[in-house]
Amino acid sequence: MKAAASTAHQTVPDAALQTLFDRQRSAFARERMPTLAARRDRLERVLRMTRAHSEEIEAAISADFSGRSVHETRFAELLVIETGIRHMLRHLSRWSAPRRIPTALHFLPARNRVVRQPLGVVGVISPWNYPWQLAILPAAAALAAGNRVLIKPSEITPRCSELMRQLVARNFDPAELVVVTGDASMGQAFAALPFDHLFFTGSTAVGRKVAEAAARNLTPVTLELGGKSPAILDTSVERGDIESSIALSITFGKLINAGQTCIAPDYVLAPRDRIDAFADAVLAAARKLYPSLRANADYTAIATERHRARLCEMVADARAGGARILEVPNDIDAGESRKFPLTLVIGATESMRVLREEIFGPILPIVAYEEPGEAIDYVNRHDRPLALYWYGRDATHRDRVLHETLAGGVAVNDCVWHFAQEDAPFGGVGASGMGAYHGEQGFLTFTKEKPVFYQSRWNALRLIHPPYGRAFETLVTLLKRFG
Repeated sequence: MKAAASTAHQTVPDAALQTLFDRQRSAFARERMPTLAARRDRLERVLRMTRAHSEEIEAAISADFSGRSVHETRFAELLVIETGIRHMLRHLSRWSAPRRIPTALHFLPARNRVVRQPLGVVGVISPWNYPWQLAILPAAAALAAGNRVLIKPSEITPRCSELMRQLVARNFDPAELVVVTGDASMGQAFAALPFDHLFFTGSTAVGRKVAEAAARNLTPVTLELGGKSPAILDTSVERGDIESSIALSITFGKLINAGQTCIAPDYVLAPRDRIDAFADAVLAAARKLYPSLRANADYTAIATERHRARLCEMVADARAGGARILEVPNDIDAGESRKFPLTLVIGATESMRVLREEIFGPILPIVAYEEPGEAIDYVNRHDRPLALYWYGRDATHRDRVLHETLAGGVAVNDCVWHFAQEDAPFGGVGASGMGAYHGEQGFLTFTKEKPVFYQSRWNALRLIHPPYGRAFETLVTLLKRFG
């Protein structure tokens, strides 16, 4: 893997990037509607590539993080790819088939159909936190829809990015699928290409820049962003619920990938009289899941020293503002490891960074509320989250939260697993993103649904043609009444 690390920052010159793009566009012009067999073949090659090199992928990602749990890579990256592509293969025939749609009575015997066509050349800009899954899964959806795909992975995970570039080059013609590596300047050049669709996963700040670059070419975009996803403990929650299941669920969701997950619970809204019980239960759950931290291969490190320093600054800011800080007992030596312990922040104010910025790490603020409407108001005062988690027993309270808040996705009495539902769309809303993918929704994201109207030989609508007279007036009257 050392050789991969030494070449990962090689930047494809803009001219070479344009050449790759032009090659894919020309290939698409020669094959505008790939056969079902061709699409299946491309998906199966992605799947075989991932399976055959799973250990190399795990090692590359772990090296990039200076300690990433291989088990988390297996279920949060490789298993997601496995189940996602197998789902595509099972349903691809139905998704890609033309379909009849209803025709209004006054147009009969004409008929309507929708033809699903690929868009052309798709760009995928992927992040560092799940560097294989968040590049390959949208690329696979675009291939399933019949498109050509360019991927620009993150420079923050150079070993994984270079391994992806090499493996894709071995398994695909560049006119089908190609990976280009490079720094932020390469990302800017990539976003400026006139793609037929651009798919970006990353921060809201960078997502705005990507959208601006795409707008110059009128390129449609899917933006998978992040934000501050709340977990709400309802007033119907009992102490036994917290200790038996809720604390473990939230702690697991928070500490996957050490909190470096866009759908991790960013903060908890809890009834004031349950905060101490919840905090104690979360710390106990963390000790159960990770009895030690420094030498524990199950506990992932923070991706870079810059990201770790940012987390330290957030905790220091909260402490200086008077918040109570509770840290899970740990054996971490900050000078030797980028690992960061679970840290609870109680009594934070909205002026503090932990409640203003997306945390993206194992810091969990707990915010008190008095009655359910207050929790709803808190969520609605802020940007719309990518995910919302509700825990409780009262169905009326649950439905009120579902109806009165807007989030990209929701899990009830659990955390993060809504992401893994293959038939459910995944995406944000507002500042947490636009567009969606997974399952058929992913296929449709990279598809043009083209309506086709088939007129019959017998066509009463010719009566609408000029010169206008009594027949026209009679027909319009009938259409108003029965159309």
